[in-house]
Amino acid sequence: MGVPGYRDHPAAGWDPAAPADAGEAEDFLRQYHAENPDAGPVEPRLAAVRAEIDATGTYGHSLEEITYGAKLAWRNASRCIGRLYWRSLVVLDRRTARTPHEIFAALVQHLEVAGGTGAQAGRHARGGAIRPVLSVFAPAVPGRPYARVWNDQLIRYAGHRQPGGGVVGDPAQEGFTAAMELLGWKGAGTAFDVLPLAVETPGYGVTLFDLPPGAVLEVPLTHPEYAWFAELNLRWHAVPAIANQRLTVGGVHYPLAPFNGWYMGTEIGARNLADRDRYDLLPTVGRLLGLDLSAESTLWRDRALVELNRAVLHSFERAGVKITDHHTEAARFLEHVRREERAGRPVPADWTWIVPPMSGGVTPVFHRYYHEADQRPNFYLDAEAAMLARGSLQAES
Repeated sequence: MGVPGYRDHPAAGWDPAAPADAGEAEDFLRQYHAENPDAGPVEPRLAAVRAEIDATGTYGHSLEEITYGAKLAWRNASRCIGRLYWRSLVVLDRRTARTPHEIFAALVQHLEVAGGTGAQAGRHARGGAIRPVLSVFAPAVPGRPYARVWNDQLIRYAGHRQPGGGVVGDPAQEGFTAAMELLGWKGAGTAFDVLPLAVETPGYGVTLFDLPPGAVLEVPLTHPEYAWFAELNLRWHAVPAIANQRLTVGGVHYPLAPFNGWYMGTEIGARNLADRDRYDLLPTVGRLLGLDLSAESTLWRDRALVELNRAVLHSFERAGVKITDHHTEAARFLEHVRREERAGRPVPADWTWIVPPMSGGVTPVFHRYYHEADQRPNFYLDAEAAMLARGSLQAES
């Protein structure tokens, strides 16, 4: 449930030099006023926006508009199973932040608010009470450079290529780790080194920042039955915040708009720690369980996968850090679908992302079809942003 699924089909592209789409602006404003009657009549606002686009090529959203637009983007995110909670999104307005240090400070505050840690979380917050948060930074202005973060998530673990082959850490981050090292960063070489944030801003270029330990809420992983599991020294961070997506609201593009929910256990236990091109822990867990790894027909992978996921859920719950299991979240997603249908709204959903990567056939989301559409506001992953997150453009920057 952790992060919204971005759209990456051809329709997602945008031209940074093009003016704001007046038609899309009108569609959004009419929807905003229709769903928020207290906002008053829409026609005066439409007239003002049309005049602003004619004069400047773009227009500014009010705090109320961008807050609701961000919530709609989550509601429209077809790859996210956790949209039942879309109205609870906390939107932090960071549109005045310009310098790398201002942006970095706001990103740290995002993690503190999301994770319930630090002064920015509020005096009644408790560490681990994960909240869905979106921080919206300055929109792109046609024809001008804009601020962005190269990282695909605010918190990622480095992947250190070893001289003799193999990777210590997350192999998915090997390219980005190498790019950060070329820019001067050096990690400790462990399996869970938190990567720096690469903040790119007009006039300053790329600036690297190490996240302070207090902003990175992590959970050590243990198992409810097997004491040896703790000796693997595994852990995972608690706030899955996508950082390189573009938020599009009413024809205006926000290239820096990091957003988080909280984790569904399978995102960690059945993907991050289990995938062969990630931490690939199933063989290790299978051997320690004493399973027969000689043939796939023994289903040793399935049994190891269950225990790995049990460990994740057990550890987060024991630490008091919010997480959800795939059975519960599947039922909640269908409740979201029912609520939206009662409101007369179709629910866009990508079946391949909504069905969990473990025990999919025994969850209720498996046994139905879904409406697929590119509804805006929404989140998009641009090709260049994806390349930067892989470390593919470091030589050009």
